[in-house]
Amino acid sequence: MKRFFVLLFIVSLISVLAFTQTVELTILHLNDTHGHAWPFNEWRNPSIGGFAAIATLIDEIRKEVADKGGHVLFLHAGDLNTGVPESDLLDAEPDIVALNMMGLDAMAVGNHEFDNPTEVLLEQMAKADFPFLCANIVFPDNGMPLFQPYVIKDLDGFKVAILGLITKKTETIGNPKYIQGFEFLDPISVAKFYVPILKEKADFVIVLAHLGIYEGDKPNDPYGGSVSLAKSVDGIDVIVDGHTHTLLEKPLVVNNTLIVQAGDWGKYLGRLDLIIKDGRISYAEFKPLPVNLKKYLGNDENGKAKYEFVWREIPEKPEIKEVLDKYKEKGSEKLNEPVGETKILFDNKYVRAKDNILAHLITDAVKWKTGADIVLQNGGGIRAAINPGVITYRDILTVLPFGNTVVVLEMTGEQILKVLEYAAKIPDGNGAKLQVAGLSWVEKEDGVVSDVKVNGEPIDPNKVYKVATNDYMANGGDGYSMLKEVSSRYDTGYVLADVVKEYIQSLGTIESYDGEVRWTEPEQ
Repeated sequence: MKRFFVLLFIVSLISVLAFTQTVELTILHLNDTHGHAWPFNEWRNPSIGGFAAIATLIDEIRKEVADKGGHVLFLHAGDLNTGVPESDLLDAEPDIVALNMMGLDAMAVGNHEFDNPTEVLLEQMAKADFPFLCANIVFPDNGMPLFQPYVIKDLDGFKVAILGLITKKTETIGNPKYIQGFEFLDPISVAKFYVPILKEKADFVIVLAHLGIYEGDKPNDPYGGSVSLAKSVDGIDVIVDGHTHTLLEKPLVVNNTLIVQAGDWGKYLGRLDLIIKDGRISYAEFKPLPVNLKKYLGNDENGKAKYEFVWREIPEKPEIKEVLDKYKEKGSEKLNEPVGETKILFDNKYVRAKDNILAHLITDAVKWKTGADIVLQNGGGIRAAINPGVITYRDILTVLPFGNTVVVLEMTGEQILKVLEYAAKIPDGNGAKLQVAGLSWVEKEDGVVSDVKVNGEPIDPNKVYKVATNDYMANGGDGYSMLKEVSSRYDTGYVLADVVKEYIQSLGTIESYDGEVRWTEPEQ
């Protein structure tokens, strides 16, 4: 009997200790890296980011946390693909190999994972040592998930569930050629199904989301972002988010859920430190760690730019740098060929909100090549700026990384007006924002357009115009379904980036560029 009570006491003590378990968990995360596996330059901010430097930082943090008896998870919130030529030409193999070496635990599927044929995506998944997570993309005939919905990580007996979700907007912003045959479910409804199950299986629930952060997010909005998700679903401890390239300085706290996002392109490594007691977060600290970002201090007496690190210098991990350097050597000679030169900055900063000079350059190039009356280009397809100096083929591919071809349509003025009616209602910041050549108009506050002209002449609703656009928009991408309905069309086979390359070659050195206003927004 005495032995029985001793045994009962021990079992009870173990139960109490388990109930009062305290766990220190650090979540490191990236999102929207878009091929930026190597350090890169921004205007007056040279040699920033890169996976080799991030790897050094992760190694340091892992050791620091392990020395205190804690645990580290390293997560990627989606959009691994599309943005840097060396990565794009090799279907993101350099990025995946580096992330394997860095010990990535899981990645959410982003909308840009559908920029390539399904075969490429399957090859990427096969090369990865980490799961591609997404619970709300299914096969419509049987409702089965296309990807692994979740993973459970066992951290010395403390179980963490990681559920993957993607924005339902992918059904309109994803490349129509490559999302056919898949159904994109409401992520909130899917989370309401999975989260209670995961609460039974695990001690802690993370949603690894490619949803985005939006002002005014409302509960139960199928097209909403992570705030809408947190408002709508109880039981989520942390949402590690991506998609909107939002740099949060501190977590959002919504319905007892912490939401974090770390900018884009690997310029920051998100670090969320947690202390979890009895299954609840008792302490949280979040820092976006700058990866070799610099502050421009002006030029010295010799005209050389001076910089200081925003935080501190992070050396590159040699093993990963060596692997990535070998990948970068492939095709570099062709990519580095000079195409032309510009004395001015072609900025893409407001290309999703305002009439834009870089968009002028791109649409003018298509008009020059095809002889079209009108050129249509979605702002979200213009991914980087062209800085003053020599322009290389690499620069152009970085601006236009999607491999789009130019499609020519025959459209009546009435059909073109329907395009403008849709475009005028697109909010600022949306990739569907319309950029043009050969077309001008004025937008009013109610989304109505007026004073529409084609090459300076009032548009004729009955006239047939030659309209050129990229194949993404021609197939209905970014919600331009009215273009998909145009029957008279042909794909020229011209790659958009190559058309821009030829046009810049014809211009030579660009001293200035038009300054023409093609459309105006309503006055605020």
